[in-house]
Amino acid sequence: MRIAHIITRMIIGGAQENTLLCCQDLIRQYGDDVLLITGPALGPEGDLLGQGRAGGVPLAMVPSLRRSIHPWRDIASYRALRRVLRDFRPDVVHTHSAKGGFLGRLAADALRVPAIVHTVHGAPFHPYQSWYARQLFRWCEAYAARRCHAIVSVADAMTDLLVGARVAPREKFSTVYSGMDVEPFLQADQHREAIRRELGFSDEHFVIGKIARLFHLKGHDDLIQAARPVVAQCPHVRFLLVGDGILRQQLQQQIAQAGLAHAFHFTGLVPPDRVPVLLGAMDMLVHVSLREGLARALPQALIAGRPAVSYDIDGAAEVVISGETGYLISPRKINDLTAAMIRLAEDRELGRRLGQQGRERFTDRFDYRTMTAQLRQIYERLLG
Repeated sequence: MRIAHIITRMIIGGAQENTLLCCQDLIRQYGDDVLLITGPALGPEGDLLGQGRAGGVPLAMVPSLRRSIHPWRDIASYRALRRVLRDFRPDVVHTHSAKGGFLGRLAADALRVPAIVHTVHGAPFHPYQSWYARQLFRWCEAYAARRCHAIVSVADAMTDLLVGARVAPREKFSTVYSGMDVEPFLQADQHREAIRRELGFSDEHFVIGKIARLFHLKGHDDLIQAARPVVAQCPHVRFLLVGDGILRQQLQQQIAQAGLAHAFHFTGLVPPDRVPVLLGAMDMLVHVSLREGLARALPQALIAGRPAVSYDIDGAAEVVISGETGYLISPRKINDLTAAMIRLAEDRELGRRLGQQGRERFTDRFDYRTMTAQLRQIYERLLG
């Protein structure tokens, strides 16, 4: 097949990582002709394609393709996408992210591409927007949905959300979990002691990790609030924040004001291949984002054998099963969040048992080869 993937920007992030893995797998395992079309990797998250990480995937750069709304630039991006697609002549166009998904589907539909697929990594409309913004983004998604043949959700919860918002009928959706290279996570413990020493943790410390951009709606405020009673009851607890972003200085000030500077460690921005060893240094993962499709960090932690505590948002309940792989908490319930972290900090054997059950359940399901095979079956079905 000739397959074009379109995404707004290839920053270091979950949607970008699984898109790149899919492109690589289609080339290596299936012999497909693949083109990855993207805008510039702007933002503090870092460039996923930098330092030769594209892995042999042909690229087409559209400089005007950006995340923010800008009518003239968006028109230029649409025209550029049409030119690239017309030259490439794909059998399948597979779009990702809100802007790339909207403009990419319109361009592919105008060229009558035989199979147009869009993946919803996270809905672009959510309760924390103004009413007008929610309605605009919902309308854009519904308009673009009529111009593609199939929609892939990274969690069943995404399908429920979009069907409920009348974006598209349920029969247009399929769930394909976001794939990853699971091997490094299965080997996360190999360098545990060395990495913990490097980060300043001793054997007695119980390390609670969070992997997320330091950005709005990622829940760092809630974690800092919950951390005070955790550290008061369990002085051996330490928090490891993996990621960077515009809120770093503000969060560091909040931590200092709470008297918790000794208990928090910031890694800053890390390359994707550093995440497994950092998970190996943790004893559990906490995920308190208020908006997410299905956070990649959750299955990563479980495959690494670490229990997870997460807010019950979007697709989290599909991997974090209370009492089996971790604990699911209602959003903004700080006391419940505190209690779950204390429970695991005081019972390491419980955490090991929950983490092992998560590894057994989800390793195969989140393997990128499983994802690629399922996506390619969708392509084949659409092409008849």
